[in-house]
Amino acid sequence: MARIAGVDLPRNKSAEYALPYIYGIGITQSRKILSAAKVPPETPVTKLTEQQVVAIRNIIADEFKVEGELRTDIKLNIKRLMDIGSYRGLRHRRGLPVRGQRTHTNARTRKGRKRSPGGRKT
Repeated sequence: MARIAGVDLPRNKSAEYALPYIYGIGITQSRKILSAAKVPPETPVTKLTEQQVVAIRNIIADEFKVEGELRTDIKLNIKRLMDIGSYRGLRHRRGLPVRGQRTHTNARTRKGRKRSPGGRKT
């Protein structure tokens, strides 16, 4: 089993589709990493040698922000927006859609459960 950036990659998938299980790596970056490490993309995770895993691990550590470090950066960026009082920061603070979506209807994922007036369902 390959463990990269603190994530156990699924054994039954090819390396190309297993790497996106790491937060911050998509399919395009996965292909770039594998080509830089000189690993065929269709190689199953179970067939990766220790040298290949180390090469992949080193490339990810050197060139990408992944997992906890990336999550921390994103949270700090959102906190900065809220602290400076920008429009996007206010939308984050109020729990409303940030990117211009309508809220008259829809936006239930962001707004939460519908609250009916008077506190009871009709």
